[in-house]
Order: sequence, then structure tokens, then C-alpha cells
Amino acid sequence: MRRAIFLISGGAALFAARAARAQNDVDPASSSQSPALRVLLGRGDAVATSAQSFTFRGQAYRGTFLRLDDGSIVNVVDLEAYLGSVVSREMPTSWPEAALQAQAICARTYVLQRSDPRRAYDLVPSELDQVYLGISGESAAGVAAVDATRGSTLAFRGRYAAVAYSSCCGGHTESSADAWGGVPLPYLDGVVCTSCTDSPHYRWDATLSLDAIATPLAPSLPPGGRLSDVQIGGRDGSGRARAFTLVTDRGSATISGSAFRRAAGTRVLPSLLIASLRREGGTLALQGGGLGHGVGLCQWGARGMALAGRSCADILAFYFPGTVAQHLQF
Repeated sequence: MRRAIFLISGGAALFAARAARAQNDVDPASSSQSPALRVLLGRGDAVATSAQSFTFRGQAYRGTFLRLDDGSIVNVVDLEAYLGSVVSREMPTSWPEAALQAQAICARTYVLQRSDPRRAYDLVPSELDQVYLGISGESAAGVAAVDATRGSTLAFRGRYAAVAYSSCCGGHTESSADAWGGVPLPYLDGVVCTSCTDSPHYRWDATLSLDAIATPLAPSLPPGGRLSDVQIGGRDGSGRARAFTLVTDRGSATISGSAFRRAAGTRVLPSLLIASLRREGGTLALQGGGLGHGVGLCQWGARGMALAGRSCADILAFYFPGTVAQHLQF
């Protein structure tokens, strides 16, 4: 989840649906009688190796599996076993215990707020949800963080919080409403973060070729127009670019920040927290900060807070103000 991201093409619609479910009276996950969940692995051959393990495409997984009508394999796995693999892949296991524990609680809350028995599966094992590689993804530090926080989740007004996280916020986390639209959530309104300065992406420089980005941007350009410049057309409260103006010889057009980042490439343009954008001949020179969408937990910020002696509870209270701890009994 953290590197995409969430979050991602289609992420806005997914997050809006989850946020709405977190705020209304229907919460299928909280009525579940089992701490198991269903992860869609994809199409391929699955072979049971014991009563509670199997292999799929050469990877070993805990739990059992189901085969959907289209041939896709769904891993039915204990929630805590799933998290042992996720935490170890979503955050470096060399990081402090408090940061890993905060990641475990975020990942657990994400699962329970996302789970819905009306669907054929709950999650996919990639950054579109959370990275999950089965047994090969597990580590001692990741499993220890899961065990130390067993059953712990974040709640808001009695329901699972709609959590999000990304690598580095660059100094200010993002409002979920600004990033993806939907219902504004008071605990995802964005906070000033001073703890992620050690991230290699805290500040960055990027160069984009106008000719290269003109192709993916072509549907948004005026008919027959040749892209000659790009300008930031608006910023939100965190300082992120929410709109870009595309300048051509046939006039200008405006597109959303997320659309521009997808066209540029999320690896090429690490985030929308862009401090400066200028044209230099046939290229665009950008300076900015952060990696990812910036909503919710800043993972490098969690690391920085933990190194400064702050607890897991301190970290979560800072990035999700107003939420409270909720403990499940398995």
C-alpha cells in the first residue's frame, strides 16, 4: 500500500467506499465471527502441503485455499498470520519496535475495515491493498510486532478507522478528502510532520521530458495541440499540487494532480508535494518532497518518532488524531 500508491489508480473510489462504510451503521467486518480473511492470489495451481499450508506458484502460504469459478485461488488465512507477512514487507524490519507495532495496528485495522463477507475475497496481495508474500514474507521482527499488538486496532466513533499509510509525507501529511475526495475524516485531515527528515525521499529533484509525457497526456490536450509547458494550477492545504495547467499552441487544459502523476510515472514523480516546477528547454525541472500519497501514517515519520523515544500509541495518536485503541478478542 505504501509505495503506490494506495493507493493507485481507482484508489479514490476504493477509499471513499471504505470511508463511507466506516462512518455508517453497516460494518460487515465487525460482525465477522472469524479472524480469518480471504486474499485473492490470482490464477494458477495451488497444492496443499498440510492441513494448514499450501503452495501457489512456488510460494508457500499458511492457511487453506478456495478456487473461484474463474479459476482464481483465494488464500483463507488467519488474520494474525497474514499480518506477520505484511508488516515485514510494508516496513523495514530493522526499524524500531514502536514503528513496527504502529505499522501492525494500521495493517490490522485496514484489513478489518476492508473485509466484507458479501465479496468473494477481501484483499489482493499487492500495493493496491497490502504487500503479502505468504511464509516467505515473514520475519522475526514483523511477527513480534504483530504478536505484541495482537487484536489491537484503531477506532473512530465506535467503528474501525479508515486508515492509510505511505512511505514519507515530506513534512506534512495529506487530507484524505484532498487526495481522493469523499467524506472528510477528522483523523485524516493532515498534520505537520517533522520526523521524516531521514528519508532519502524527504527532498528530491526530478526531470520530465515534455515530449515523453505528451503521449500519455494527449487525451487531455486541446485537439492538435503540442505540449509546450506545464504549470501548477492549484494547491491544497498541505502544499500538494491538486491541479496542473497543460500549455499548448492551441490553448490550455487543466487536469488533476493525480492524473498528471500517473502520466509522469509514480516512480519518476515521487509525490505531489512539489515546491517548484519550471521549464528548461524541452524538459520540466521539479523539486519536491515525500514519497507516496502522504495520507495517514508517514512511515519514515513513525521511524523518526520511535527513535526519539515515542511509543506506538504516541505515533498513532499523532498521525490519526481523535482515534482510540480498540482491542478484539480472538
